Amino acid sequence: MTTATRSGLTAGLCVDEDEFASLAGPWRRLYETCEEATPFQSHAWLTSWWRSYGRRGRLRVLLVRDGGELVAAAPLMRVHRPVPALRPLGGAISDFADVLLAADCRERAADALAEGMHGLARGALIDFREARPGACVESVYDRWCGPRRELADSPCLELPPLPVDELLKRLPATTAQRARAKLRKLTALGVRTRVVPADEVETSLATLLRLHELQWQGRKVTTEHLRPRFREHLLCAVRPMVAAGDAVVTEFHLDGEVLAADLTLLSARLAGGYLYGAHPRLRERKIDVATMLLDACTRHTSGPHPRTLSLLRGDEPYKQHWRPTPAPNRRFLLAHSRTAPLLTAAVCEASAREWARGVRRDWQVRQQQRERAGRAGDGQRGSDRQRGNDKQHGSDRQHGGEVRRGGEGRPGGGTSP
Repeated sequence: MTTATRSGLTAGLCVDEDEFASLAGPWRRLYETCEEATPFQSHAWLTSWWRSYGRRGRLRVLLVRDGGELVAAAPLMRVHRPVPALRPLGGAISDFADVLLAADCRERAADALAEGMHGLARGALIDFREARPGACVESVYDRWCGPRRELADSPCLELPPLPVDELLKRLPATTAQRARAKLRKLTALGVRTRVVPADEVETSLATLLRLHELQWQGRKVTTEHLRPRFREHLLCAVRPMVAAGDAVVTEFHLDGEVLAADLTLLSARLAGGYLYGAHPRLRERKIDVATMLLDACTRHTSGPHPRTLSLLRGDEPYKQHWRPTPAPNRRFLLAHSRTAPLLTAAVCEASAREWARGVRRDWQVRQQQRERAGRAGDGQRGSDRQRGNDKQHGSDRQHGGEVRRGGEGRPGGGTSP
């Protein structure tokens, strides 16, 4: 069923998996006109994710058309826990979520999408997480006529669309010099990169996942990356994404063997290194894998179609090495007057989680301070012992003759050791 909106466009709801799969062509045209879109809104990524992860919920994809042309879409699913809610497709393995709006009728499309989503919110809270700054869903939030809240979500970091040589100029001179030496070492050792064609993607991804598991062996790893459903999703999604220019798989060869592989996702304005695998032998040969991967990623960010290089979610210390810019994600909670209590419950839960994270961070800081104090105390005691030994040795040297003659210089009349 479709309904007319006040903007003159029509809105309809897709609830069938096969119908969603059949939208590849119209979805692609819409995706290509929406410059704010990220690779996680591509049709291949979303349909593959739904088949591997989403079937515990109910598919709810809101479609807005101008005549027969798709001009806006909100890829959602309905869940019932912890509260009835509509959430973006893509789940935890997708770093960004968003709606799609056609550039040539953005205002009307956003009006129609907000109107359609408001109708869906009569029976469930719309909980839109992991939206990038400037995401299209901000336009829906601005037009929302019911209860709404904007909250902080995951931290993210970004680098400008520059080649690696220009990125190195942003670093301190000594750090940049070391990085250049690492790049020269890659050339000297004969590390060769190869961009994988679409018809070889499945084989290369299998190698990537094997290397990824190998590199984390014996260490804490994201367990989802080792599960069959994650493998199934990547194998299904990435080949059509590579064929469409939404992803690139790069292999790194050394001595005739693939010792590393990287999956970078691409859109009109964004590139993000999503997953890689590297054989431990690379580290044994003192190859800096992070520098090698950054060099490969930047080949897809600069040039005639510049793309921001996203380091995706997380602000881990190793990412700070490149002096990135913070670009934190946002969470948008949208409700109807009927579902306002669900919004209040979600805000309270988010506040409680943030409080718990703060308590955990404070505890970790105190633990680190105690450990540092303990190490400093051990060092001080060691220094005191060393000074005591030095003092005694100095005394022994000063009175060496007396000591050697039977220890007269020592209290108790002991002998020299």
